[in-house]
Amino acid sequence: MKDNCSEKAIEQDQAWDQFVRNTSSEIGFDDQWEFFETNFEGRPETDGPPIIWSPDLERDRTNLARFMELAGVDSYQHLHEQSCNDRAGFWKAVVVRLGIQFDKESDSVLSDTDDPKNPEWFAGAAMNIADSCFSAPSDRPAVVTRKEGLNELAVTTYGQLEEQVNRVAKGLTDHGFSVGDRIALYMPMTLECVVAYLGIIRAGCCAVSIADSFSSEELGKRLELAGAKGLVTVDTQTRGGKKLPMYSKAVEAGAPKAVVIPEGSELSDSLREGDLTWQQLVDNDGNCEKITGDPYQPVNILFSSGTTGTPKAIPWNHLTPIKAAMDGHLHQDIRPDDIVAWPTNIGWMMGPWLIFASLINKATIALFEGNPGGREFTDFVEDANVSILGVVPALVKAWKTNDSMKSKRWSSMRVFSSTGEPSNSKDYLWLMSRTDYQAPVIEYLGGTEIGGGHITGTLLHPASPSTFTTIALGIDSAIVTDDGGFASENEAGELFLIPPSIGLSQTLLNANHDDVYYRGCPVGPEGEILRRHGDQIRRLSRGFYKVEGRMDDAMNLGGIKIGSLELERVLEIHPDIGECAAVGIAPANGGAQQLVVYVVPSTGADVQPEQMKADMDGQLSRSLNPLFRVSEVIVMDQLPRTASNKLMRRKLQEAFKKSVDR
Repeated sequence: MKDNCSEKAIEQDQAWDQFVRNTSSEIGFDDQWEFFETNFEGRPETDGPPIIWSPDLERDRTNLARFMELAGVDSYQHLHEQSCNDRAGFWKAVVVRLGIQFDKESDSVLSDTDDPKNPEWFAGAAMNIADSCFSAPSDRPAVVTRKEGLNELAVTTYGQLEEQVNRVAKGLTDHGFSVGDRIALYMPMTLECVVAYLGIIRAGCCAVSIADSFSSEELGKRLELAGAKGLVTVDTQTRGGKKLPMYSKAVEAGAPKAVVIPEGSELSDSLREGDLTWQQLVDNDGNCEKITGDPYQPVNILFSSGTTGTPKAIPWNHLTPIKAAMDGHLHQDIRPDDIVAWPTNIGWMMGPWLIFASLINKATIALFEGNPGGREFTDFVEDANVSILGVVPALVKAWKTNDSMKSKRWSSMRVFSSTGEPSNSKDYLWLMSRTDYQAPVIEYLGGTEIGGGHITGTLLHPASPSTFTTIALGIDSAIVTDDGGFASENEAGELFLIPPSIGLSQTLLNANHDDVYYRGCPVGPEGEILRRHGDQIRRLSRGFYKVEGRMDDAMNLGGIKIGSLELERVLEIHPDIGECAAVGIAPANGGAQQLVVYVVPSTGADVQPEQMKADMDGQLSRSLNPLFRVSEVIVMDQLPRTASNKLMRRKLQEAFKKSVDR
């Protein structure tokens, strides 16, 4: 981190530090925010963003500091350079540090290749990544859970978790599933979900992750894309006090052979012929066959929406979780005595990420079964002594708005990490204030096709709300400006990755991988092959970065990445819509993207924006996701298009921002 800033900036940072140490805990947040705005008023962009948290004297205890010592480097910058210049050496050290288990060792970490797009990692090795999740002592807590509406905390040890995982693996074999079969998970993030996920992998099968909020239509589409031969789901789930059907939606989707978990003691209805209960699956001695194989064998298929209108089916293999665990170890600083909570779902990459990043690092996963947006969840975080909490900005805003923590401080918290969508500075300052500014926010951005993050923070860097401090270890990148140059300080451009790295996808099930990620990309500053990712990044002074959204037509709504065409396909079913364009708008003061829909009415239709907005919300809830909401409907005579008839969504975004600014 560069410190070549003005005396005024140094005085501002020092004044904030003194305020935090001596005053902040005695006054309300509104007064803290007022001091923040007054103290940092007039800060030039050349001085970088305000420093709200700085590494303390315990920095030497961090995983990152110890890893640097083992690597023989004296600064993070040197470690990052080493991780990119000697990628085989870096990942070998990571595998040793994490204790990744191989049934058969490889002769080389990274085979010599002239094509960084298609590297071969750990050629000839044999492994099952599930084995690396059980290196902790058997009596150490692996998962702590609480159900909505209850006060009890249930603890499952590593030994108990592995026993249950083995029963699932044995049950799958007993009930006709074979190595390589794809088995979908369509359920909330519960203990049984973790058990089923790892049991599928231990059996040599491949998990297919599908978000539990998807409609039966979207569920069926993903089951077909993945070629799923089985499904694990719940009968019903309770969220926010409402009982939601799950198994019935799976039946409606034409799901293959299903394993159904009752919410209570009994199922609400009878099962289809050939389906079975969870108890029938796990009613065995757990003596499962040890299945290991090629590291490139798929263990998980996840879905990520792009701009094609069809979700991309992205395979994770046995090596991808090493990236997730490395990020958790070195960037989030997950240690064996940590309790890690991250409200997420097995259908999004942070669900599998949470499992691997926590268990491979011998930590404890904290799972709340219910709505994380209110007091019950914040009480759970306190009662479970959560020390690392993953968040999305929408949740932070909800906690702040509904006074979920009006009289609380999270005394056990030492790290926040945020992903999913751009964050708001005021909300994240409030979040840090819940720990009297003792816990920083590690902003973390990446993707399903990376297995983790490409830009992030660390506990060795100062923190400023809603900014990033470093490119992730093991991955190099280039920020390309609109004129084809490379971004200098306070310039923005499109971020491209420089392969190879463990975690980077090399195949897609339903698209040409080279076309999606490499075709048409510029070359790097040293002539390197660049890989498209699509985030617009601004380089700030003093080594910070700011994410300014997506370059393509995808958007993040409530932490869920969705393609514009996928939204439009659903919305254009409405009889009064001739055509429409869905665009994501980032608010000027930061925060989650808003969905704005431009509508060209069908012939003779009288479209009223407010009524149309309500109709769209209902359609999105039924067909895609109940979390999606339309912020504004704008009626137009025609949509702007290029000479080749390509819709110009960016022009719509620019016009909307200008109308707001006026």
